[in-house]
Amino acid sequence: MKTACVILAAGLGKRMRSGLVKVLHPVCGEPMLTYPVELALRRGFDPVVVVVGHQAEAVRAFLEARFGKRVCSVVQDPPRGTGHAVAQAAPLLRRHRGKLAILYGDVPLLSRRELDALARAGRKSAVAFLTARLDDPSGYGRVIRGAGGDVIRIVEHADATPEQRRIREINTGVYLLDARFTFAALERLRRGNAQGEYYLTDLIEAARRSGRRVQGVEVREVEGSLGVNDRVELSRVDQLMNARLVRRLQESGVTVIDPANTYLGPRVRVGRDSVLLPGCVLRGEVRIGRGCRIGPGAVIRDAVIQDGAEIRAYSVLEECRVGRKALVGPFSRLRPAAVLEAESHVGNFVEVKKSRIGRGSKANHLSYLGDATIGAGVNVGAGTITCNYDGVHKYPTVIEDGVFIGSDTQLVAPVRVGKGAVIGAGTTVTTDVPAGSLAISRVHQRHVRGYGKRRRRRHRSAS
Repeated sequence: MKTACVILAAGLGKRMRSGLVKVLHPVCGEPMLTYPVELALRRGFDPVVVVVGHQAEAVRAFLEARFGKRVCSVVQDPPRGTGHAVAQAAPLLRRHRGKLAILYGDVPLLSRRELDALARAGRKSAVAFLTARLDDPSGYGRVIRGAGGDVIRIVEHADATPEQRRIREINTGVYLLDARFTFAALERLRRGNAQGEYYLTDLIEAARRSGRRVQGVEVREVEGSLGVNDRVELSRVDQLMNARLVRRLQESGVTVIDPANTYLGPRVRVGRDSVLLPGCVLRGEVRIGRGCRIGPGAVIRDAVIQDGAEIRAYSVLEECRVGRKALVGPFSRLRPAAVLEAESHVGNFVEVKKSRIGRGSKANHLSYLGDATIGAGVNVGAGTITCNYDGVHKYPTVIEDGVFIGSDTQLVAPVRVGKGAVIGAGTTVTTDVPAGSLAISRVHQRHVRGYGKRRRRRHRSAS
């Protein structure tokens, strides 16, 4: 029987001091809500219900864009505690007869390992939950155990006595529950506590009263249970997640020169024997092949980089594709829809936008290539510009195979340069160039004899 999942993500997060709801703050470049939702889906939980509240439309828009119909949501308004939040999912889960997992949108470090341990404990329990021991348990609910080690109840920090607050074992809030028992018990919850809320933790006493089994499963590595309440905790969780992502790459055969100064996202994939140099930032859907060399200081988002390519220092790549053994940078920018075919080069301060550069073609210096199709074996000289925009519309430039373009050339689109043509340095191309032709539009050079001497005499006289 499948396990359903409810993810609580309704809180604003006042301590974040932000206009953005807490669960949409990024961890390693992704909204932190991403992580528990993806974990639930990978674990096979079905259905997955996210309880939203503050900025519900923004959170729902994110869920729809990222997960589509695999995830549904319900609104908690007004917020009246964790028990009340789970109860909002009841209309969607009334007929569910299996287990019910409770996760949190602001606990991104939880892993499948902890859920597996919880599943083992929850097979014969009405309530199973994860616990952890913290040096500073302030703010967390304390786990109260009896003489035999059985869980008696959970006391929230605000309701705890001074003696109870000295207990270091805390409730992480991650539960595996019997669904039928849970929704029946939620209808009987009361708000007799310091916060005036419906506590999900009260299910433990309800289970014990009905003679059902309760288990608290202590996790050894506490980082998985860390929640985010403020910017300090956000930074800590971000660092821990990044270290986890870097370690996975290293274990898969990738060299990361400076792990603490390399920044990854969870959707980054890198092939064996590739090298990431210090300061790289890889975010979004990034696919890097085998034997690549990236950085230092490269910023790459939503890009595909094929085997053997090199992205040199301080280049920026967005929504683009780089072919096998291609060379980018240093200080290059590939904007969306840029495609570099195998063994092509773009170099110092070259910007490419919505253009395809053919196999073995080179643009090594100070050029802008926009809305262009460039064939194979083309040399683009320093300072070349495709003038693709007239202030209203964008127009294409086509440069066929084997063209040689001299330095400081402007190609005013729409224009086509035929195969094997040569464009003289300093030329402005405004009409199509036939294959094999030389195009040149320089102003005739003339010499004014004696001008240099006269100029120097004027300067001496003026000074």
